[in-house]
Amino acid sequence: MEKSVWLSYDLGVMGDYPGLYKWLDNKNAVECGKSMAYFNESVPDTTSDEQFLQMLEKDIKDNVQVKPGNRLYIICQRKGENGKRVTRGSFIMGKRMANPWEGYGDEKGAVKADGIE
Repeated sequence: MEKSVWLSYDLGVMGDYPGLYKWLDNKNAVECGKSMAYFNESVPDTTSDEQFLQMLEKDIKDNVQVKPGNRLYIICQRKGENGKRVTRGSFIMGKRMANPWEGYGDEKGAVKADGIE
C-alpha cells in the first residue's frame, strides 16, 4: 500500500539538515513550502497506523541526528470512526508550541480543529 505523507520539520539553527535532506531526497520527496515536504511511502497492507508512525520515527532517527527541541510533524490518512479514512497530523518528535499569531484575531476562544493532536 502507498501512503501519502506530509512532513513538517523544525530542527532549529544547529539541526542536522544535511541528514534530513539526504533522507528526504532518498524518499524522492518534494518541497511544499518552508520546512514542509511531501513523499509517498510503501508499507505492507497489514501495517497499522501506529506501526507506520513508529516506522517513520525509527527511520528518521536512524538517518538524522535528532536533538532535544527538534520537532517533526507527520500528516497522513488514518483510520477514523466507522473505518473511514481521515487526514490527521501527529508529532512524531517534539510537541506543539504556543501559536505566534495568538491575540491578533478579532475573536477569542477559537475552536480547535478536528483531527489535530
